[in-house]
Amino acid sequence: MALKDFKGNENIVERMIRSVRNRSISHAYLLEGDRSVDKLGLAESFVKAILCKEGNGDCCDSCTTCRKISHGNHEDLIYLEADGSSIKDEAIEELQGRIKKKPYDGERNIVILKDADTMTLRAQNRLLKTLEEPTPGTVIILLSENTENLAQTILSRCVIFKLKTFETQEYKNVLEGAILIAGMLLEGRPFYEISGKLSEFTANRNLAHELLDAMETWYRDLAIYRYDSKLQLIVHKDKMDEIRDKSRLCPASLVEKAVGALEEARSDLNRNLNVSYTLKNMILKITL
Repeated sequence: MALKDFKGNENIVERMIRSVRNRSISHAYLLEGDRSVDKLGLAESFVKAILCKEGNGDCCDSCTTCRKISHGNHEDLIYLEADGSSIKDEAIEELQGRIKKKPYDGERNIVILKDADTMTLRAQNRLLKTLEEPTPGTVIILLSENTENLAQTILSRCVIFKLKTFETQEYKNVLEGAILIAGMLLEGRPFYEISGKLSEFTANRNLAHELLDAMETWYRDLAIYRYDSKLQLIVHKDKMDEIRDKSRLCPASLVEKAVGALEEARSDLNRNLNVSYTLKNMILKITL
């Protein structure tokens, strides 16, 4: 998939294309967005654009280099992700050894570091040394859901792209479910009715995480609407009528309670607790 094919973050995509075209590629990037955002897909398309010899800022998506990246077997593209619940110091140390070696196929080693916000403090301190003194030609792309878990020294050495949700039909369905559940809670609907709607999101852990992300952005919009007179911070601007109506029924204390319950549920899912139990328990905590 070429960069130009990504919809919903056109400004960021244009910046990526311009940096490749102008040969002004940074040594470190951070793509931040919630679970529903295809950060990995965008990162891989950016890597294609950087390494592709046929494109002009974007990738051709058909040459040998692009095909290798699409199939996950390009020699100079290194992936690193959490081992268990975190990325540990030893993994970063091994990565440092790999990027010091000469690239096999081109002029760059490129790293996609998934789950960047799970790095231990020691791992972050070790990576910081690489970001401060980057190996020539190396590009490191960090993917993160929550940059609050990353040290400011890491953030200050990266070009940060804050991604909005790509408007896929799947995400729209999840968002509609999140808005409906939040509305049922505001209306004081019976638990069994809310539980019935929740059951649509218990098929797997990823779907449950997407529901939590969507509910959190919705509650956020309800909370900040009354303070954001220019609507610069609202995420779901296409739903302003509903945000305006629901925000009147949603006091700050309820938002605080709901977000706290959502964060606890997210933590429980990460600890592999039962999905259905976790979501139902979240609802009970919001209503009590």
